[in-house]
Amino acid sequence: MLYSMSATTFTTVEGLVRAMDENPELLEAMRARLLTRELLEMPATLAEFMAVTKRQFEAIDRRLQRIGDDLTPIKAAHARHAAMAEADLIAVESGLDYVRVLPYEDIKELARNSDTAGISTDELRSFRRADLILEAKDRAGQRCFLAAEVSYTLDDRDTTRALRNAALLTRFTGQPAYAAVAGLRFDRRIRNCIGTGEVAWYQLDARSLEVD
Repeated sequence: MLYSMSATTFTTVEGLVRAMDENPELLEAMRARLLTRELLEMPATLAEFMAVTKRQFEAIDRRLQRIGDDLTPIKAAHARHAAMAEADLIAVESGLDYVRVLPYEDIKELARNSDTAGISTDELRSFRRADLILEAKDRAGQRCFLAAEVSYTLDDRDTTRALRNAALLTRFTGQPAYAAVAGLRFDRRIRNCIGTGEVAWYQLDARSLEVD
């Protein structure tokens, strides 16, 4: 069987295929003749569809991120409320006897009336905004304090703040102070810090975090 196109004649299918491989214009002419317009336009249509889909998913991701950012302070406040209600248990599980929760005014007074030389403004602000500071007694009956940070999922920022606030409490009061974190779970990266007892860990009950 003879295959002919323009002035060129092919005696085999292989010859036709080879000619198309060597001549892109011949290949495009054959494609245009054999394929429908819809098939020819399919790659461009598919690329446009994928681009539109990608933009939609990116927009959804941004909306979900904004929703998550809006919920974060609410979740944090809810966790702090739960921790406040269980302050005595946090002290007990830290090896201390609970006395009271220091009110915000007392914490401000400590910072205001103490020597703060060498302490940065950010560190003082973090201390005044500590999630929970408890007055307690150790097993020998000595007065001490417990600086606790609270979060749904605890990470190294929480342990860092708790340790820093405990150090400032000792500096401001002259009494021993300990660090603790309270939350539903903790990031695996702080496992060593918690596991060695450097920072006491209190797990909030998931039921106490449910919204009525």
